[in-house]
Amino acid sequence: LEGFLKRVEELRKRGAKYISLKTGAYRPKDLALALRAASEGKIDLLIVDGAGGGTGMSPWRMMNEWGIPTVYLEAFTYNYAKLLAEKGKHVPAIAIAGGFTMEDHIFKGLALGAPYVKLIAMGRSTLTAAMVGKTIGSLIASGNIPKDYAEYGNQVEEIFTAVAEMKKILGNDWKKVPPAALGVYGYFDRLATGLKQFMAGARKFKLEYISRDDIFALTEEAAKVTGIPYVMDLDREESLNILLG
Repeated sequence: LEGFLKRVEELRKRGAKYISLKTGAYRPKDLALALRAASEGKIDLLIVDGAGGGTGMSPWRMMNEWGIPTVYLEAFTYNYAKLLAEKGKHVPAIAIAGGFTMEDHIFKGLALGAPYVKLIAMGRSTLTAAMVGKTIGSLIASGNIPKDYAEYGNQVEEIFTAVAEMKKILGNDWKKVPPAALGVYGYFDRLATGLKQFMAGARKFKLEYISRDDIFALTEEAAKVTGIPYVMDLDREESLNILLG
């Protein structure tokens, strides 16, 4: 802890404006230490990475199967952050990572950790979008376009939906944007649109308004782990009041 705080101070003296800490799929006591260090160091962002452990250089099974699953780790994170907040301690913005790929994942991840989880971090899904975009671009260039894509056309601007937006932003310079980047932009545009739809349905028009009340647990185990109400207990008192007056 002392070494971490010393390093934070060194970085600030060197002009660092924002300081973040990236964790792995830690066991609970190590996560607690990370949160305490982040709190005492008054850093700006703590990234908590659930599910698999290790880095891109780690064994495949380590990356996919070792460590604490994201939902469980986020439940720990929420409880620890809440405890610090109740004691008047600094709680940095928290980002949760670990298996998030679609807009409903993002909504539920933000809701489960609200109000402490401010961001969802995504790695492999973004890389996948880039790789797919690059592959499609290569197929277009070679004229070997799969039938599913060919029905839209045979040019980059006909197949990549992101091109229309790129033309608005960059004009003719959109052609300098590689297909891999178009794939990433299109992927995040889809996520943004889907997330806005979920938020509109929940009547939450800013991310900061998403709360734990926006989700419920489908199993009793999930309710026990997360503290989120079990579906059969959800709105019980309100429902009885509506029925019986």
